[in-house]
Order: sequence, then C-alpha cells, then structure tokens
Amino acid sequence: MAPRIALVALAAFAVGVQPARSDTYPVHRNITATVFWIGEPRGNGSTENNAVSAYDDRWQAHYGGVDDYSPVRRYPYFPRFTPRENPFYLDLPYDDFLPDGEPRPDRMRVVPWARRKAPQIEAAAREGRPYSLLKNRWVKIQHRRDGRTRTCYGQVEDAGPYVYDDARYVFGDDDPRPRSHRAHNAGLDVSPALRDCLGFSGLNNDANRVDWRLVDRAQVPSGPWRIVVTTRQVYWP
Repeated sequence: MAPRIALVALAAFAVGVQPARSDTYPVHRNITATVFWIGEPRGNGSTENNAVSAYDDRWQAHYGGVDDYSPVRRYPYFPRFTPRENPFYLDLPYDDFLPDGEPRPDRMRVVPWARRKAPQIEAAAREGRPYSLLKNRWVKIQHRRDGRTRTCYGQVEDAGPYVYDDARYVFGDDDPRPRSHRAHNAGLDVSPALRDCLGFSGLNNDANRVDWRLVDRAQVPSGPWRIVVTTRQVYWP
C-alpha cells in the first residue's frame, strides 16, 4: 500500500516530541518471545502471511527465500543460503503506520528518537516516500537458560505479535506488560537465528522468556548479527 504523506504536517514534528533517550531506553523483563520466520504462512498460530511484513511488501524476495525455521542452527545461525538481509530480525507490537499507510498519529510523540529522525522523514516526504521510525531499529535481547545468560541483537523488521499500536508496552519506562494476552502475553516474535543464538528450548513454542531493550546502532557490538545488516526502508510499490 502506498501511503499519502502530508507535507503540511512536517512543521508540527517538534511539538510534543519526547527527547531521544539514547542509551537509557528502558528494559522490558520476563517477556514471552515466540518464533516466526520469513515465508511462514498464515495458520498454525500465525495470524499473518509472513512473505510480506508491515514495512515490506516483498519481504521474502528481498531476503532471498523462505527462512526455514525447522533446523536448529549453529553459529553464525544463518539459513542454508546466504540471505540478502539480516537473519537476526524480530517484530514489536507497534507499527508506526496505520493500515491505510498514513503515519500513526502518535508516533512523533511516543517514539523516543523521533526528533532525531525528523530530517530523514522530511527528506522522504519531499520525494513522496514513507519513512518508518521502527524499521531496522536494533534491539538487545537476553535469555537465561541453565544458569547462563545469552545476549543477542536483532533488527525490527515487522510489527506484532497480534496487536500493532501497543505504544505503552514498547516505549513505556515502567516495564508494562504487553496488551495482548495471547500466547502467554507474547511481547515479540524472533527469527530462527535469534531463537538459536539465544538458546531457546524447543523449535517454536511460547514458553521462552527474555529481557529486551531498544538500543542505538552505536551500542551494537560485533557479532553474527552484524554480518548482513538490513538498510532497506519501507517498500510499498
């Protein structure tokens, strides 16, 4: 879907915008994380056709194929082919666009880094292109298993699970619970690469708990998540 971008709204960007908090984005603790993958069909627990994402109508094609979840992966946790975009991807239940492609009205107020991204939004608007504040953002995820804490990083490439406007959970600084009660209050979906990097039990279940927080790119250390980094912005031809 092609959004209609209103240049007239650009002058209001600085009004009511929260200041960027950079390295103080809040930690969300003990959150259920489920698994999804590029190319996952609707059904069997999935409410979406994951050949597309909230931000990319050709997600599977741009990635390079179906990101088969069934085999357990070893370092560097890549699929059987070399993907063209980052296999360390996830979603969060806040989409900064409405279903009709218009920017969500609260996004400049609730997204902490919105003010910093105003020049990019303005440049995209002048060219008639949408610009997402969530797509490609980095997230630090930790999972404790067998007395050991594993830490991995991924990029936001979709919205969900189940709801798409849960700003209080995604950006709240008092560790609120996800609004959805499905799948044990699942608060994010992670890719097969993240699943195995984190050491989840089972191939795909809703019993795995994580701590997570948004981070700026400068805070992302070297690791397999930096081998292929996704840079493509919204793609709605």
